[in-house]
Amino acid sequence: MNQVLAAPRARAALRFWGLALLGSALLAASAQVSLPLWPVPATLQSLAVLLLGALGGARLGVAAVALYLAEGAMGLPVFAGGAGGPAVLAGPTAGYLLGFLPAAWIAGQAARGGPWRQAALLLAAHLALFVPGVLWLAGFVGLERAWMAGFVVFLPGTAVKTALAFAVLRAARR
Repeated sequence: MNQVLAAPRARAALRFWGLALLGSALLAASAQVSLPLWPVPATLQSLAVLLLGALGGARLGVAAVALYLAEGAMGLPVFAGGAGGPAVLAGPTAGYLLGFLPAAWIAGQAARGGPWRQAALLLAAHLALFVPGVLWLAGFVGLERAWMAGFVVFLPGTAVKTALAFAVLRAARR
């Protein structure tokens, strides 16, 4: 009896981690689409994080982000500009990278509910990654500069990427 139950569980686990690995690859690819701003580059990563959570669910989105961060910590060139290694997770962008975890979880909550709830949760997810990002960056450049160079400059792109994630989620639900 246990073997009968174990096979579907093993297949489900294999499918889940396979999808999480694909999600981490999507996130790595999105990091390479980058505008080299200083001190934080503008990338498509936040859009990928929103889509991973919204389309895959909170658990899968967080798992994909966690794999991505582990891959980068091990030195794989998955971060913006092909960077990798633990130094990136101690540098100016570390707060944003870690902010992907709660952002993916919040975006995962958008999979359920009507359009207003989905839009609000996607926006909240996008903004949530800025909290640890700006706070961590402030340790490098000061709070005022972190606010301007690490948040305000990204607002137009945040609006566009959030709207894109919403449109993709709505289309996928149809």
